[in-house]
Amino acid sequence: MKKSLLFLLFLFVVLPASAETAQRVVDIPSRPGVTQRFLLLTPPDAKAAVILFAGGHGGLDINDNGGFGWGEGNFLVRTRNQFAEQGLVVVVIDKPSDVPNLNQRRQIPEHVEDVRAVMNWLRKEYKLPVWLIGTSRGTQSVAYVATTLAGNVDSPDGIVLTSTILTDPKGRSVPKMALDRLTVPVLVVHHENDGCSHCKPSDLPSLMDKLTNASRKEMITFSGGTSRGDPCEAKAHHGFNGIEQDVVGKIAAWIFSK
Repeated sequence: MKKSLLFLLFLFVVLPASAETAQRVVDIPSRPGVTQRFLLLTPPDAKAAVILFAGGHGGLDINDNGGFGWGEGNFLVRTRNQFAEQGLVVVVIDKPSDVPNLNQRRQIPEHVEDVRAVMNWLRKEYKLPVWLIGTSRGTQSVAYVATTLAGNVDSPDGIVLTSTILTDPKGRSVPKMALDRLTVPVLVVHHENDGCSHCKPSDLPSLMDKLTNASRKEMITFSGGTSRGDPCEAKAHHGFNGIEQDVVGKIAAWIFSK
């Protein structure tokens, strides 16, 4: 009887909320003396892998138990389990060990090396195509990494840009990057009422027009949901508040489509 009770207690402690999707925190070396931490969700029979890039400063401070010191409410962070339920291995990527966050570090070679290391690890472990998905400031990470690695054997298999940074007076917006270098599929996802001043829907043509060599490209816009608080934050239309399931489902379907 004691052994049975101990076994049940063990299951309660280590299994995630869904017994079908395993979850663990992983640290891998990415550069000399630097490690890259991420939260990994592995559903059964996954058909692809995605790396999720939160917006803001990107310093999630994932602890050893998989909790978040910051960013729990971010659109991609809070929907991580929904992506896994769609049949995707999910990585929620944190900042690397040598910096407190990703402010001013989303468009530098070191960031590319950290992300490259995670992509290579995923491909070795799961033998699946790897996509990058960013939201808000996370789209600057995704676009920079993808354009830098374009044509490389270890470039992403496709990218998804949600609530894209379309203008940035303090830095380089996504449309200002060398998007014509991209030959992989590119999906652009936006709320038609996004109120963030850096993500005006009227500026979307400046993004789509630059994707001249993408093997496949599409823009999907959404309406509805509930907008609360700062228009550039996760509980506004900017973060697809209230329509998360629909957005995640359409992203996954697009990734799986030919």
